[in-house]
Amino acid sequence: MAMMGTTICAVKRGNQIAVAGDGQVTMGEHTIFKSTAKKVRRVYNGQVLVGFAGSVADAFSLCERFEEKLVQCGGNLERAAVNLAQEWRGDQIARKLESMLIVADKESLLILSGTGEVISPDDGVAAIGSGGNFALAAARALVKNTDMSAEDIAVEALNVAASICVYTNDHITVETL
Repeated sequence: MAMMGTTICAVKRGNQIAVAGDGQVTMGEHTIFKSTAKKVRRVYNGQVLVGFAGSVADAFSLCERFEEKLVQCGGNLERAAVNLAQEWRGDQIARKLESMLIVADKESLLILSGTGEVISPDDGVAAIGSGGNFALAAARALVKNTDMSAEDIAVEALNVAASICVYTNDHITVETL
């Protein structure tokens, strides 16, 4: 049975970047399997933030591959993301991974899609997962209409998503740079 369901939201504002994620893992369509999962973490000596959504095993696999690419690229986030995307598209096993990542360092914010694409958001806001569209809309509105910090916006956007999406909860982990 597939495990899924999460929301990750990242906000870059000023000199701060925050990545927040909920803690829910859902088994099938009817069962909350875990409510305190940590889907946002620091990698590369704490210099890079990674948030993942999708199939749990696939997300872990993809996150590990990204960390390897970061090491190979000397911490260059964009080069590591592109190298991972190239590998993802060319590897028949990797192409079947059902996961997405948001990765960020102090300069860049990227989405690594399930089809091996690297996407840099125009407005410094990104969201993925089952509640991603809800979090994205909330974060964009908060960026445009408030002076809140990146961390506060990411957390509030997750709270909005948790109030709408049944696959997202309000047990939020947030990491900032």
